[in-house]
Amino acid sequence: MSSIALASPPEARWQPDADLLSRFDRPGPRYTSYPTADRFVEAFGPEDYAAAARQRRLGLRAATSPVSLYVHVPFCASLCYYCACNKIVTRRASRGRDYLGYLGREIALQLELLGPGTPVSQLHLGGGTPTFLGDEELAALMRLLRESFALTSHGEHSIEIDPRTVDRERLAHLAALGFNRLSFGVQDFDPEVQQAVHRIQPARQVFDLVAEARGLGFGSLNIDLIHGLPRQSVASFGRTLAQVCALRPDRIALYAYAHLPERFKPQRRIAVDALPPPGVRIEMLARSIAALEEAGYVHIGMDHFALPDDALAIAKRQGRLHRNFQGYTTQPDCDLVALGVSAIGRIGSTYSQNAKSLEDYCDHLDQGRLPVERGLALSRDDLLRRSVIMSIMCQGRVDFESIGIAHLVDFESVFGVELAALGPLAADGLVSLSDHGFSVTPKGWFFVRGVAMVFDRYLQADRRRTRFSRII
Repeated sequence: MSSIALASPPEARWQPDADLLSRFDRPGPRYTSYPTADRFVEAFGPEDYAAAARQRRLGLRAATSPVSLYVHVPFCASLCYYCACNKIVTRRASRGRDYLGYLGREIALQLELLGPGTPVSQLHLGGGTPTFLGDEELAALMRLLRESFALTSHGEHSIEIDPRTVDRERLAHLAALGFNRLSFGVQDFDPEVQQAVHRIQPARQVFDLVAEARGLGFGSLNIDLIHGLPRQSVASFGRTLAQVCALRPDRIALYAYAHLPERFKPQRRIAVDALPPPGVRIEMLARSIAALEEAGYVHIGMDHFALPDDALAIAKRQGRLHRNFQGYTTQPDCDLVALGVSAIGRIGSTYSQNAKSLEDYCDHLDQGRLPVERGLALSRDDLLRRSVIMSIMCQGRVDFESIGIAHLVDFESVFGVELAALGPLAADGLVSLSDHGFSVTPKGWFFVRGVAMVFDRYLQADRRRTRFSRII
């Protein structure tokens, strides 16, 4: 079998090119799935999901093949103006308790299809703010999940943290519940930026929490940052980045702010003239990339960085990286069972999404049916292109023969137009082409979404990309 060399390791240094960053400063999918969620259709409903789940249960490996489990907790105690998540702002703790009751109903319906004791190798609580739930509610949720599924002892159990909602005692409680990974939402340490986005959290608070988390033995700590927020400058974000590097988290996510006030109402409270202009935002990103690499972080892909000894960086080097709706993961590619309002899952060759409003979600469950409101059954072409795009996003390389054998196609015949479109990317030094395949260069890793977009059939037919975040 022919093969090509592994993509050059992303540890190799690249001095960010402002001109190249500017040319690729455009919207594009994050490819946590292909096709992307905006392609889901309402013709796919509970019956279609049930058929896929039953098919999984009848499979030969159903009893031993683990799933990834995602639970969406939509509540937040306060509104962050930049937020594009599905959330409900409330200070009524009773709403969280009521929500747990509905999660229990949804889990019961899932167990009827999947069977009890389905092994789970990866659990993630996202939101919203999962730590909106009190200690008793979180304990009840974890008890319910453990009674319903078989959470593997060596699995990844992660939760998103709003630093304003936890203290040492809460972190200790999370550790006791079995969580071994934490993701802290920081975004920016600058007080003026925090005021502009309505999220005040002193740096000292985060530093203390990270120290406590390390003392409690959490296996991996991630910090989320956002560049392009109102009142940010190159200098101010540089100070934030220096503080984060001093914290030395295992992983850093460096997201680009996408200002889409027509889609996300909270963003209408952000003054457009307070946003950094394109040139400043590009310089901010370029300096951030250089600073993170100088601090010893490995570029995993897109906007994710990790220390060299982190599991993600190791999986990257060994070609074992995978991707799902929670982003990059070391866990093998597997089905994803998604619980809660708006949660997106994957079973076999189907995707599904629950009702986006809490009222609709609860109404489905009150009537005894799964809250699936839309989804997609993938076509043969979807599956082929998903393999190509995930190979690009995770391994940074595509081998024509391997893809051809797996999908019974002649790669170069099927993708002649796409291969021609790679020519300009090769001229920019983003990909390396050969007779047997192509690979993403160290520089190309920062634009990997742009490389993947070449093979997105839906984007070829629809050039309206403003619904996506920017690819850098």
